[in-house]
Amino acid sequence: MFAFLLCVRIMMNEGKINMDEWRYLLSGGAIKMMRENPAPEWLYERAWGDILALTNLKNFSSFADDFVDNIQKFRVIFDSAEPHREPLPGKWESKLDSFQKLLVLRCLRGDKVTNAMQDFVAMNLDQRFIEPQTSDLTAVFKESASTTPLIFVLSPGTDPAADLYKFAEEMKFSKKLSAISLGQGQGPRAEAMMRSAMERGKWVFFQNCHLAPSWMPSLERLIESINPDKVHRDFRLWLTSLPSNQFPVSILQNGSKMTIEPPRGVKANLLKSYISLSDDFLTSCSKTSEFKALLLSLCLFHGNALERRKFGPLGFNIPYEFTDGDLRICISQLKMFLNEYADIPYKVLKYTAGEINYGGRVTDDWDRRCIMNILEDFYRPEVLTQDFSYSESGIYRQISTTYDLNGYIQYIKSLPLNDIPEIFGLHDNANITFAQNETFALLGAIIQLQPKTSTSGGRGREELVEETSKDILKKVPDPINLQEVMLKYPVLYEESMNTVLVQEVIRYNRLLEVIAQTLQDLLKALKGLVVMSSQLELMANSLYNNIVPELWNAKAYPSLKPLASWVNDLLQRIDFLERWIAKGIPPVFWISGFFFPQAFLTGTLQNFARKSVISIDTIAFDFKVSGPESVSELSRRPTEGCYIHGLFLEGARWDATSFQLAESRPKELYTEMAVIWLVPVPNRKSPTTGFYLCPIYKTLTRAGTLSTTGHSTNYVIAVEIPSSKPQRHWIKRGVALICALDF
Repeated sequence: MFAFLLCVRIMMNEGKINMDEWRYLLSGGAIKMMRENPAPEWLYERAWGDILALTNLKNFSSFADDFVDNIQKFRVIFDSAEPHREPLPGKWESKLDSFQKLLVLRCLRGDKVTNAMQDFVAMNLDQRFIEPQTSDLTAVFKESASTTPLIFVLSPGTDPAADLYKFAEEMKFSKKLSAISLGQGQGPRAEAMMRSAMERGKWVFFQNCHLAPSWMPSLERLIESINPDKVHRDFRLWLTSLPSNQFPVSILQNGSKMTIEPPRGVKANLLKSYISLSDDFLTSCSKTSEFKALLLSLCLFHGNALERRKFGPLGFNIPYEFTDGDLRICISQLKMFLNEYADIPYKVLKYTAGEINYGGRVTDDWDRRCIMNILEDFYRPEVLTQDFSYSESGIYRQISTTYDLNGYIQYIKSLPLNDIPEIFGLHDNANITFAQNETFALLGAIIQLQPKTSTSGGRGREELVEETSKDILKKVPDPINLQEVMLKYPVLYEESMNTVLVQEVIRYNRLLEVIAQTLQDLLKALKGLVVMSSQLELMANSLYNNIVPELWNAKAYPSLKPLASWVNDLLQRIDFLERWIAKGIPPVFWISGFFFPQAFLTGTLQNFARKSVISIDTIAFDFKVSGPESVSELSRRPTEGCYIHGLFLEGARWDATSFQLAESRPKELYTEMAVIWLVPVPNRKSPTTGFYLCPIYKTLTRAGTLSTTGHSTNYVIAVEIPSSKPQRHWIKRGVALICALDF
């Protein structure tokens, strides 16, 4: 990212980059005129929308027309394994420079933009700018002095202490190094240690400064009061800390800072786990061969749990920081249980590892279900057979337990450098999701680093903000007349949907009022009629960067859409309500259009309970995925329950011919789900097989916070979807239903 920014800034100064194009790369654009998608069978709506928005730029004005004419040639780029290196069709290959080609790639294959950025930097600066630099303590040490602290910035999964002890040995300082882990009550000890070291020329190592925020000001004073004339020249102060806003800025400014990236990939994680073991340890258990086999399983599980995080919500809803400590305690328990029991107690092993050591960090029920199912693959009797394979291709497999430590390390070194999603039980598409998320996170970080002043070239910042504001004000309707709705749909005992509708109208009105009010204020502030407050300033920044302003988000439903699509989505939601008000309760409900879907589900149960005179607590939903009828064909409400539509499946697709879940097709990340009929049933017994219990979330992030109503802000309900494969298959795939996508 740093190299790319540097490269772009140099080219901007030379006038080689158009500012409007730079803005499009970072935050996309708005579609001025919607047109029909020319190839819906392979081109996503998102990509087509991006192409139409790209056409607003001067140099790309004919791009959409050309795209339709050369559609097969563009498809080659879309399907290519290296789309960032494919030539563009027609005149575009010669007309566009290497920067403008990034914009086309952003539309077609967002997952490869990071690779294209690397090529771009290598071409315009030099290859060495994109190669990783190894950290070398000797180099840092040479530049340091007794008055400058050396600071390790910790990142999860790394521990620089071992490196420092090794370096101290090389420098013949291992006897003269005293270390202390900071925490409650350690302040005075640390201070005494530091004072004596300064006199005698020793090294001091303070670990985990972030755990002693109250002592940090004292440390700052101590460092400031080091007298360069009196202090021993061999004295060095080493500190480690997680990024923390309590850490004194002056120490950071005066110190040398280093950070080590944690190992990436299952192979690197396995190597790290095994290098810290010894041959004596491998043979120290009474059941040596079982211990070696289960140890490999356990280390693979650890790498698996750590690496699943990079796939975002497909891996776990919440990214957990599992540590080497979790693995170490599991290893010692494994050894202990094998020594103590005659038979291998798999149940005990699974419980201690899954529910306690790893599960103790897991706060989300669906993640717990996932981690227990993954562990099931690694802790089971079959793994003791030689050549048992952990993945379909057999690349990750059990090896003969006659090998010593060196044999294991050689085997680990033969594994592929980049993980194949199958070891996680994920679909190959997971890699695309991961790469796309990485690209947009990178662009989002660059947006935050942009200077906030208006630039020459391109239109001024204020003009653009003003234009966007007027545009949205024109589109956003007036609040719905609540009095009329309440007259037409009064509170009725038999029909809870009336209450749901009124509550929805109140919530949407609140949002519409805020949008109109803040936009009018902003327009006045831009003209200088009122003072520009800090909130309006932030709002202007958001509008400029195509992000939904925080002022609106605070009053809105959860959504990850960029501003342009967010506004269109809001208009569709209002339209859904207005059709309901005009034409009566709809036969099929668009569940994604509700501000608070839980209220609607409760309303459905309430209607049934009151009609059948049964207590609502005894009723649960039965789920029937409806046949091939489309939404428009269902013209009447069902006698019991309700039909819902508008959901998207992530991680799998719905097969309408065989009527069950099926594997996603390549590059299809999200597919539409058929209409689901929710049928209220008293005292329902859930089926035991033949289905997958699938959670519904409002947005793609999946993780939510518990609100005051006791509902998660993101999770809606779980539905049973027919499936011929066992549940575990889909659990590991991370399959879920999503109300609204992020584009």
